[in-house]
Parts: sequence; C-alpha cells; structure tokens
Amino acid sequence: MLKKSIENFVVNNKKVLVRVDFNVPVRDGVILNSARIVASLKTIQYLIDNGAKVILMSHFGRPKGKPDKNYSLEFVAKYLEATLGKKILFSDDDLVTGDKTRSLVDNMVSGDVLLLQNTRFRPEEEKNEDNFSQELAALGDIYINDAFGTAHRAHCSTVGVGKYLPSGLGFLLKKEVEILDHVMENPKRPFVAILGGSKVSDKIGTINNLINKVDTLIIGGAMMFTFYKALGLKVGKSLVEDDKVDLAKSILALGEKKGVQIALPVDVTVAEKFINNTKWKIVDKEEIEDDWIGLDIGPKSVKRFSDIISKAKTVIWNGPMGAFEMSNFAKGTFGVAEAMANSDAVTVIGGGDSAAAVDMAGLANKMTHISTGGGAAIEFFEGKTLPGLAIIDNRSRVPFICGNWKMNTTIAEGEELIHFLKDELTDDQVRLAICPPFTHLYPYKSLLKGSNICLGAQNVNREDFGPYTGEIGSPMLKELGVEYCIVGHSERRQYYNENDDSVNKKIINLLSKNIQPIYCCGESLEIRELGKAKEFVKGQIERAFKEISKKDIVRIKIAYEPIWAIGTGKTATTEQIEDMCHFIRQTINELGYEGEEMSILYGGSVNSGNARSIINCGNVDGALVGGASLNKTEFLNIINDCK
Repeated sequence: MLKKSIENFVVNNKKVLVRVDFNVPVRDGVILNSARIVASLKTIQYLIDNGAKVILMSHFGRPKGKPDKNYSLEFVAKYLEATLGKKILFSDDDLVTGDKTRSLVDNMVSGDVLLLQNTRFRPEEEKNEDNFSQELAALGDIYINDAFGTAHRAHCSTVGVGKYLPSGLGFLLKKEVEILDHVMENPKRPFVAILGGSKVSDKIGTINNLINKVDTLIIGGAMMFTFYKALGLKVGKSLVEDDKVDLAKSILALGEKKGVQIALPVDVTVAEKFINNTKWKIVDKEEIEDDWIGLDIGPKSVKRFSDIISKAKTVIWNGPMGAFEMSNFAKGTFGVAEAMANSDAVTVIGGGDSAAAVDMAGLANKMTHISTGGGAAIEFFEGKTLPGLAIIDNRSRVPFICGNWKMNTTIAEGEELIHFLKDELTDDQVRLAICPPFTHLYPYKSLLKGSNICLGAQNVNREDFGPYTGEIGSPMLKELGVEYCIVGHSERRQYYNENDDSVNKKIINLLSKNIQPIYCCGESLEIRELGKAKEFVKGQIERAFKEISKKDIVRIKIAYEPIWAIGTGKTATTEQIEDMCHFIRQTINELGYEGEEMSILYGGSVNSGNARSIINCGNVDGALVGGASLNKTEFLNIINDCK
C-alpha cells in the first residue's frame, strides 16, 4: 500500500486536521456503542504525544445540511475528555468553520485537541463543494483520514480537503486497508466468503468480485430467497427481487463454471408475520408454504455452514443470516458468528449489521478483525476504489542505486570517483550506496561522512568472529560505518557454492547489527529455458527469508539479477524484468509480508542506455550496478536517469 501515513509527517506544532468517524449509536444522550470513537484514540493520542495541534472533524446522523442541536457533537467532546483525561475544546459553531472556530484554532498550543461541530451542518459537505473544502483545509497544515466508515463517501471532509493539504492515513484507516487488502489479494486457503442481507442487488458487485477469488461463497439472509426462486423453489411471502432472479441463475452458473461452491441454506425458519412474537417453525427449503415468510436460516444450515467454516483458513462475512434484531430469528446469525469464533481461520467481519451481531453475541474479541465500516467494507470487497483512500498522497519508494565495484579500483581511483559523485549529487531524489573492496572501507568511512552516499560491503560471514581465514564479520562492518551489505550474489553462489541456508543466516546476522542486506536472487539461462524461473526464484526467497520478522523484512532490499545477464552485456527485456519483479512482490505478500513496502532492484548489465527503461518498470525501485558504476560519467547518468 503506497499511501503516506501519519508516521510519514513531522507533526510537532503543526495543525493536523483529522477526519474521524464519531457517528455512533446514541439513545437519550447515552452512547450505546463507542467502538468507533475508541478505534480513533490511537491516532489522537499519537498526535498529542508528538506535539500536534489536533483538530478533529466528523459527521453525526443526518441533519440534512443545516444546524440541528439534536445532532451536535458536544457529547463526543465530553466522552473524549473523560477517556483521554484532558481538556477537549469544542467549537459549537453552526458554520463549522466560522469565526468562533478560527479563533479557537488560532489560540491552540501543541498538544491541544479541538473537536469541530458536525460537518453535515453544512449543505456543501455531502456535495463535496470546493468552498467548504477550502474552509476546512484553511484550519490545518496536514490532513489525516482515520475514518474508514466514510472512506467510500466523496464529501468535503473525506475527499475535498485532501486536494488542498498534504495528506496521510491514520492508524485505524491504515490497519483497515492493510487487513482487508491482504485477505482479498493474498488469502490463506480455503477462502470462504459469507454474504447475507436483504437484497441481491445490494451485493451484485461484491458477488461478482468474490466469485473470482473465493473457494466457497455462503449465501444467507433474505437474498437467499431470490436464489431459491432461481432454482424453481417456492418462497411463500419471503422477500424476493423478481427482477434479479435471472441474475441469481447466472451467478449459480458462473460459480459452477469456475469451480466455486455456492452454499445456500438447506432449511429455513419461517413465520406467519414479520414480528418477533408470532408463530414460527423450521422447514426444509423445499417446504416453504404460500402464506409464510422466511426470516432466518435453520439449524441444518447452521451446521452445514459451520462445517465449511471449520475447514477454512480465511473467512470474511458481511450481512446477517436473518432478521437477527428479533430474538426468535437470530439463531442463524449467532450460529455463524459462533462458528467463526471457534475457527482457526483468519476471520474478518465487514462492519455494519454483521459487526453489530457479533457484538451482541459477545464474540467480538474472538474475531481477527472487525471493520468499522459497513458500506466501505462492501465496496472494498467489491473491488472498488474508495474515494477517501484514493485522495491520500502516495508514498513512493525512493529509488536506490548500489554500485558494486567487486575486485576493482585502487583506493586512490575510488576516492577520485567518490569526489566526483559528491560534487555532482546535491539532492536526495535517489539514495546511493557504493560497495568497494574490503580494503577500501576504512578510508572511505571518513570520506563519505556528511554526504548523500552510503557505504556498503560486498559480502559478510554468517558468524561474527572465528577461525575463518580471509573473511569479515558484521561487527567489523559496523565499526567501519557500513550501512548496506550484498549477500547471495550470483558470483558467490557460482564460484563459492554459497547456498540459501548460508544466505539466510547472513541476512539475520546483518539485521541484528542494523546493517541492511541487499539480497540477490535470480535464475540461470538453463532454468529460464525450462520454464521454471519463477518457481526457482520463489524457492530462493522462501529459504532466504526463513524466520525473519515482518518488522525486519522491510529493511531488506531484493536485487533480482538473472545470472544469464550478469557481465554478459545481455540484459533482460523490460517485460521480463517487470514480470519477475512483480512476481517477487507477490511472493513476498504470499509469505505474509507487506510486498508494497519492499524495495526491489534489478541487477544485470545495467548501463546508461537501459537504466531509464528499467527504472520505469512499475515494480522496479532501483538498480544494482556492476561494471558501469566504475565509470564516473556512466554511473552519474544512470543515477540521474533514475530520478
């Protein structure tokens, strides 16, 4: 996920405008469920601790674009005050951004927290009109969106303000996107999706997207009756979308074609009336009588769905199995919730009624993740781009160029090259490292001090010290000021029989000394011609990254260097490079890491003639440069081409 986050900004003494979601259920002035407020506290506390002037904005209810005291956010200010243990400023300003608010903002000091009045008091809010967006933006220096529940809405406070301020994700929104993106793009299998709710029409996009990703799709709720009708079954007075019956037929056919199991309830709880205190009974799906209404799935269905869930490794759920707000028709929904709670799978609840049901069942703490956004989660499952996420500034990976000098240059020749580069490189658009011979490290430590050039090493022993003639340990590299170290280079694999187990131990050793590994992987021409290049590279990565934590993995730079293109003057095509680097990033994701956070370099006869086209590949973040890094003009051209 290449979006800036709250941690990418220096917030001390800055006015940070934060979109939160304080649209919580309230009865007689009492908050019935504070989960959304609590979920935002990490972001708020982080900003307080780091000296920001925190300005919170949210909507509450539907005041229809005009001031209405029934929808004032003053009660939230009081709740925050009690929870955070500090004074919370509240701007009771019908204009939201009027003179009263601006005066409060002008007098804020670091660590202050100000809550604005309900943004929907302004008619422009839901229309995303520029004048209100600009008024909001004028209050802050930085915009942070931490409201997943409204990320699917293009409003002034979610999208408009992002056009005028530097922007990033808060901790809540970042976590939501990371978890949902991971289960959708890299789920552990079997992958099961459970969809409920009233209407097929509400879930068309979601079903069409999920059917290409899941192994099993469970369908419950009132929309099951549209599918029943598609199968020619009687549904009584149950809710049916007659105009969506053909669609249901096509979905069932598509599932069969793609080998996706579509599991429908086998029995139904039916009632005489749509009220709790009415006559009800359980019947098989083929036995629904004309005057009865289906209001829940039956116990056989709960058992069937529970068996499917018990075998799953990833389960997502959006939409109840029945009219769970009525106790007589809540058993199906609660049964599914219990099955998920007892599962060893990654379990994700897609907000809305599903989240409410899990909470009512007392099982919230048994789920992997409960989303704070119902509509936003549905659109995410649908594969849509959320406007509140799209507007956030992208966080690009800074290009990284590493010159591997191998066994070349005298100390004096290298010094001349370094002086040239220091004079020419006056910005930080590209991060640069050089890896000279070991004998050059000590004199270059002082030469590079204060420059934009980092010092790297060409190899390291897996052990810190010992009887290893001619070797060098990581503590020695650390003492010499080395920040990067190449491991697993194709030449060392070829000439010194270095294997993946040894490379793994070197990586772990370097990370423990806070030296960033540049890990090399790549296939021979023979393996590529056999059509096994990806399988081979994937195996290298899996073995090299064994027992490395998520925290440490992002410090590793991966250099893809096809052996057949090393020192041969032969370079892989940009299509081959992009294809393999994209595959490497996918492999990192499949291993449970954040592939988008990793820097992937290309190494293989990089020169000034091909550097620009290589770096323009979407999944290439830099280059490991060999012979061309010894020619000062050639190397400088490569660096400039990567900016």
